[in-house]
Amino acid sequence: MLLRFFSFSIFIATGALLGHLYLYRRLVRDTVRSRALRLLAVAVLLSMTLLLMFRRKLLDALPVEFADALSVVSYTWMGVALLLVIALLVMDLGRGLLVLGQRFRAPASPPVDEERRRFLAQAVAGGAAVTGGGLAAYGSWRAFAPPMVTEVVLKVPKLPKALEGLSIVQLTDIHVGPFIQRRFMDELVRQANDLRPDLFAITGDLVDGDVPTLGGHVAALANLKSRFGSFFVTGNHDYYSGDEEWSAFLGTLGIQVLRNRHVRIGDAGGSLDLIGVDDWSGGRRRGKKGYDLEQALTGRDPDRASVLLAHQPANFKVAAERGVDVQISGHTHGGQIVPMTFFIGLAWEHSAGLYQHGGSHLYVSRGCGFWGPPMRVGSPPELVKLVLTS
Repeated sequence: MLLRFFSFSIFIATGALLGHLYLYRRLVRDTVRSRALRLLAVAVLLSMTLLLMFRRKLLDALPVEFADALSVVSYTWMGVALLLVIALLVMDLGRGLLVLGQRFRAPASPPVDEERRRFLAQAVAGGAAVTGGGLAAYGSWRAFAPPMVTEVVLKVPKLPKALEGLSIVQLTDIHVGPFIQRRFMDELVRQANDLRPDLFAITGDLVDGDVPTLGGHVAALANLKSRFGSFFVTGNHDYYSGDEEWSAFLGTLGIQVLRNRHVRIGDAGGSLDLIGVDDWSGGRRRGKKGYDLEQALTGRDPDRASVLLAHQPANFKVAAERGVDVQISGHTHGGQIVPMTFFIGLAWEHSAGLYQHGGSHLYVSRGCGFWGPPMRVGSPPELVKLVLTS
């Protein structure tokens, strides 16, 4: 685990350094003549590189209000810089292919003079700035706009007739913190209530911060209204933010916290088991017990219909073979921002959407909020409504 942490840290640091060097070369060195402006650009890009590399240590050392401001600046720049790099890479690739094609079609042309070379570099830089900036603006709007509603009907043969058509609305990966606060939460709750579910499933990564700082924003969840109530399971970020404190606080809002246990939904006329497990990795990283499917299933009749709430889409096949009919997860954000939207499937076998193993179903939501850069490009947020039918 420690080796993975250091490997990830080195990857982030290397990416930040190389990305900013590339931005300097393409946006400054090749386009700006003024020495003073170049030095200013170096200072700004170097500062942002160091900020991204040592962000965690700075956040731990600063008071909350300064840490939040630092998070807003660093995460916003992270998203803008990423999209600028992507726009520049696409334009450079296109220009390279064009030059290569011209060399195959015609004899070598005379060298381009320095002024023309600078003009072409400025045109490419300007185009990339407009494209990257436009994507960042769109991504920011998409991140804060109401999530899409995804409705999925799942066949559960063991479902009792009394629960035919039972609906579950999933809220996941909201990440209440420096960006997402009470106004966002009130609107999300209003939209979720409009779907009129039988119960709400909040599947982790609810917060990025402690109860005293964020409790007032999260308290909006007390306004969720449904037939069977609201249920919560921890995500990895909830562990980082204080899993025990948040579990206790959510209890005061009338939200049941399922930590490796199950409860019965329904009555004597027909019911199912709602199972909740702690996060797959958050507990281990904090030296705590964490995910325990066996404990959660203890005492359960495998012939009864069941729904498992698990933050990460891990261990699905094992859960399916243990008789779980439906697993509801999140965590991946569907990649959140290109190009991660294309690569997320390499990291996760079940990265976003609906999957099946035998007669069991898994739905992985892209999440209602966002983490890191306040942007979503290529992976819009979603509010999921699952309808169970026999």
